[in-house]
Amino acid sequence: MARATFGAGCFWGVESAFRRVTGVTDAAVGYAGGTTRNPTYQDVCTDGTGHAEVVQVDFDPARVSYEELVRIFFDIHDPTTLNRQGPDFGKQYRSVIFFHDAQQEAVARRVKDELDAAGKFSRKIVTQIAPAPEFYRGEEYHQRYFEKKGIDPTCHI
Repeated sequence: MARATFGAGCFWGVESAFRRVTGVTDAAVGYAGGTTRNPTYQDVCTDGTGHAEVVQVDFDPARVSYEELVRIFFDIHDPTTLNRQGPDFGKQYRSVIFFHDAQQEAVARRVKDELDAAGKFSRKIVTQIAPAPEFYRGEEYHQRYFEKKGIDPTCHI
């Protein structure tokens, strides 16, 4: 098993997208990359903690590669908008890949560079790529939010 951590705007849709990927064994929403210990959703929403809304993805590398997950990450959001996804804005909605080892870092940087060079997006990718900090699991009511509320998860993608 392996782990990946992605921030791509509102974590509800990101979690839902990764849960549908064959080889992903779990996905949990939470917060990472800030300065406040044990932040709450209300703390992070102030845009003052430095945390991003992220999804921690556990996966079986024999069934889905990290590179495939990175490519999915780039497909499910606009990685060219700084601190914003759709109507949501603030550092907590930034596009970020938190890598867990040197191999993940190399893959993330290579894929980002390839997509920029190929002109996949009309603007330059601004996704931050940084070492994985401590992950703070989000409140239970945020986990599998779309499933619990019976909301069509494609509203995000």
